[in-house]
Amino acid sequence: MAAAAPPPPPSAAPEPSMAAPETTPIGHPVFTRIRLATPSDVPFIHKLIHQMAVFERLSHLCSATESSLSSNLFLSPPFHSFTIFLLELSSSPIPPLLSPSSSFTPIEKTFNLDIPVNDPEKDTFSIYYGDQQVIIGGFVLFFPNYSTFLGKPGFYVEDLFVRECYRRKGFGKMLLSAVAKQAVKMGYGRVEWVVLDWNVNAITFYEQMGAKVLPEWRICRLTGDALQAYQNANV
Repeated sequence: MAAAAPPPPPSAAPEPSMAAPETTPIGHPVFTRIRLATPSDVPFIHKLIHQMAVFERLSHLCSATESSLSSNLFLSPPFHSFTIFLLELSSSPIPPLLSPSSSFTPIEKTFNLDIPVNDPEKDTFSIYYGDQQVIIGGFVLFFPNYSTFLGKPGFYVEDLFVRECYRRKGFGKMLLSAVAKQAVKMGYGRVEWVVLDWNVNAITFYEQMGAKVLPEWRICRLTGDALQAYQNANV
């Protein structure tokens, strides 16, 4: 009887695949748009201002209401007085505006994030274009000022705020860059703002954008009773 044939040698172990499984998501796109705010956005703006006051530890000084905002904003054409850019975000391309402003073309950009953003307040800050939900993520409020040294107007940024869950992703830079780009477009000489001295992250962020922090300047402010004392002052 013939001897049994030896068993075949074991097959070589397959090389591990370096490709990601088809079910593994590759990035999480966030579609963004910077657009001009309108009177219908006042409820969002008010909520954002309140959150900013809490973040800056100044909520005890925040007395703004939707009514007071509506009474002072949107009374002049954009860029002639108080102007607000809003940051919109969506997981899908944002539909075009039904009534776009002739003063400003919205700026759109797509960010590819490693992980999705968990926004616990998305329903509070949602606006709908048809059936599509778009989230308001932040704002910047600015207005014209004038530099006698330059002999040119500029923009003063009163507030720049991005909601907490959307920070450190490039959205704040997008907002501030939109203001700077508009200043250049209009031939303005500079963009200015202030930053709290304890906000090291913000100072670093502004310096990385090319801004110079001026430690030798201090803000002087008349407000409240000190301002009201001038009502009947003999000037």
